[in-house]
Amino acid sequence: MPKVDIAAVPVVKGAGYPPEFNAPFADRLRLRLGDAGGLTDFGVNLMLLPPGNWSSLRHWHSHEDEFVFLLEGELTLIEDDGDTVLRSGDCAAFPKGSGNGHHLINRSDTVAVYLEVGSRQPDDLTTCSDIDVMITNADGRFVHKDGTPYPEG
Repeated sequence: MPKVDIAAVPVVKGAGYPPEFNAPFADRLRLRLGDAGGLTDFGVNLMLLPPGNWSSLRHWHSHEDEFVFLLEGELTLIEDDGDTVLRSGDCAAFPKGSGNGHHLINRSDTVAVYLEVGSRQPDDLTTCSDIDVMITNADGRFVHKDGTPYPEG
């Protein structure tokens, strides 16, 4: 059946970055709805972002488009051009290869709920704008911008 049983979708807490970068995401919750529905060409995640938490490190994708739609609450979008407040019903799109690093921060006092949609390109390289981190889709490894891997764990 195509209907996804959201109650049965595993909840992933945190972000899984190298340990020294994980504090801003400690209470972030992700439900991988696309995986639960068997999708392989693109991902859809239901995200719950508590007050004070970040969606991710500020980043951009080489080969993946990304889209977010805010269902509940308020978030601040941080990108190269500055800050933009997003409220319930707002959306934002991030074309691949833009070089415009972005992320969301919950500066409100309530949990924000949003959908995150992205393509799943095996050649994608995610580059973090403000720190020395890149992530490869091919193997999911975290590396420094010179290609040196971060220790696993």
